[in-house]
Amino acid sequence: MLRMQQQVEGALVVGGMAEAEEHQEAAVYERVARMAGGNAVVVFSASGCCMCHVVKRLLLGLGVGPTVYELDQMGGAGREIQAALAQLLSPGPGGGHHQQAPAVPVVFVGGRLLGGVEKVMACHINGTLVPLLKEAGALWL
Repeated sequence: MLRMQQQVEGALVVGGMAEAEEHQEAAVYERVARMAGGNAVVVFSASGCCMCHVVKRLLLGLGVGPTVYELDQMGGAGREIQAALAQLLSPGPGGGHHQQAPAVPVVFVGGRLLGGVEKVMACHINGTLVPLLKEAGALWL
């Protein structure tokens, strides 16, 4: 009887920890959503990342002044946000490639996830980036 009670109590503790982790993860996603919705264009970046630099220069060259969050300068919160962004960018089950996509840069336009450097560049090349930026209110011309 005592052993069964210990197992049940142990399961409750493990279950409680899982719930706490899920709550913390949900809080990180909510924080990302708040940050991403704070401006027409938001870039989650790392200060020493060359691909982040490319995306920021492209946006600035188009006349967009994005809000930039340098995650490597935010301590533990930056690491949590970067992990959440990596999950958002991952292809999911059956998503094709098995390579882990870099967690930065991540670009949001109009509060909606656009994607990483590949998606931003693809949109720029195929001519859909500027209309997206105009629709979000980041460009007026």
